[in-house]
Amino acid sequence: MSTTQSERLRELLEPLVTSEGLDLEEIAVDSVGRKRVLRVVVDSDTGADLDAIADVSRALSAKLDETDAMGDQAYDLEVGTPGAERLLTEPRHYRRAVDRLVKFQLADGEELVARILGVDDEGLDLEVPGVKGRKAKERRLAFPEIAKARVQVEFNRKDKKDMKEEEEA
Repeated sequence: MSTTQSERLRELLEPLVTSEGLDLEEIAVDSVGRKRVLRVVVDSDTGADLDAIADVSRALSAKLDETDAMGDQAYDLEVGTPGAERLLTEPRHYRRAVDRLVKFQLADGEELVARILGVDDEGLDLEVPGVKGRKAKERRLAFPEIAKARVQVEFNRKDKKDMKEEEEA
C-alpha cells in the first residue's frame, strides 16, 4: 500500500473513529488471494468493547462505501483492537499498560523486563522484579531511552483483589 493511500485512509477514517470515542491505532491493507483486506485497529483508555467496535465498523463501512478510497476492487473490512502483546509506541499506549509487565529494549542495547507503575509526559516509573529473592526496585525511564517496548502476557499474575484477600487471610 502506498504511503499516499495510507495517509488518505487515515485522514478519511480517523475523524469517524474519534467521534466514537476511540483512537485509530493502525491501518493496513493486505492482499489475501484475489481480495484485499482493510484492517483497522482501534483502542481507548478504557478499552473498546464489542458494541463500540461494531458501531465504528458500521460507520467506517458506510464512509468507505460512499468514497472511492479503496478503489473498485472488492475488499473486506476488519475492525479490532490491539493484541495482548502489543507494541507500545505512543505515550497513551504506556498509560494503558499501567500495572502490566513490559519487555523493554533500551536505546543503549540493555534489555529490561519491568512493571509500569506510572506514566507522565517525560517517561515511566517502573518496578523491576528482584532476582533470586531480592526485593523489587523502582526505576525511572525517560521516553527517549526506550527503543522498543512490548506488553508481556502473564498467565499466573494475581490481580490487586487477590493480593488483598491473601493479606487479610
